[in-house]
Parts: sequence; C-alpha cells; structure tokens
Amino acid sequence: MEIINYLQYNSVLVLSYFFISFGVLVLSYITKKKSDDLLFCSYRSSIFNPLTYVRMFTHVLGHSNWKHFSNNFLYILLIGPMIEEKYGTLNLLFMILITAGVTGLINSIVGKKKILGASGVVFMFIVLSSFVNIEAGKIPITLILIFIFYIVNEIVDGLFKKDNVSHLGHLVGAICGVVFGFYLL
Repeated sequence: MEIINYLQYNSVLVLSYFFISFGVLVLSYITKKKSDDLLFCSYRSSIFNPLTYVRMFTHVLGHSNWKHFSNNFLYILLIGPMIEEKYGTLNLLFMILITAGVTGLINSIVGKKKILGASGVVFMFIVLSSFVNIEAGKIPITLILIFIFYIVNEIVDGLFKKDNVSHLGHLVGAICGVVFGFYLL
C-alpha cells in the first residue's frame, strides 16, 4: 500500500464533511429516502419533537441524489480548503453550524417545503472566499460581483422560478458569508 503514503488528509473539516455527507447519501439510497425525512431534511414540524431541532442542523448533510451531492461538493472541495486554512477548522465548523441552524430555523418559520443539502453552506463559502485577501477598510470588487451574480440571481429565481431549489437557503448562506467575512476581519 505505497500509495497511502502519498495521500494527505489536507483539509480535515472539509474532507470529513464530504465523507459524512457521502455516507448520508448512501444511507438515503439504502433506506429509500426514509432517513432523509427522519434526520436530514429540515421542515416545519412540532416544536415538541426533539428531531425538529436536530434536523435544523443535519439538513446540510443530506442530498436528494448524486447530482445534487456532487454539484455542492465540487464547490466545497474547491473553495473549502482555502477557507479552512485562512479561518481555521474550528471557526469554519462554527460558521457551517450557524449557517445550517439559521437556514433551518428560517425555513421552519417561513418556508413551505422540505430543505436538504449543502447549498447554503456553498453560498456561504463562495461569499466568504472573496474576503480571503481583503485589506482593512476596503471592500473587494469580487465581493460586489459575487453579490450581484449570486444574490440577484437567487432573488429573481426565488420569485419567478418554480423549482425544488431552496433559494431562501442560498440567500441565507450568502448573508451568513458576508456577516462572517466582516466579523472575522
């Protein structure tokens, strides 16, 4: 097993997130999506059900299918290691958990559908990545452009497109990215 000596687990949180989510996807296929409804979808449910609160965080681990999973994790694997190196593993873990919790809570209050997937985290990563080389007292043009392309697109799609995408989750993730970016300066 010489090849194992050449492999490096270079981004502990991002790679762990990938492997856990991959395991959740496999579990979803095995259980014919019953595990998603029980643990990995956030939706409006009884405040007396303890799983309601668990799902507010765990929905970022579940994905509806391979395409959904791979689309999200292409971005996470591309951007995540840079962000993890810049802000630290523990800070990034807190950012993911806060983004998941806020998204789950807002969806429970105003959302009308089940949400699952790492899309909100992806949007948080994308926006946060524009803060990596920021200088104090300056707003990066990349942040403005990202905001224009992603945020305006999500607002327009959320208002006019009828699909199964949680545009609200994307917006919440992007807003979390902006807040974290300015807070961690």
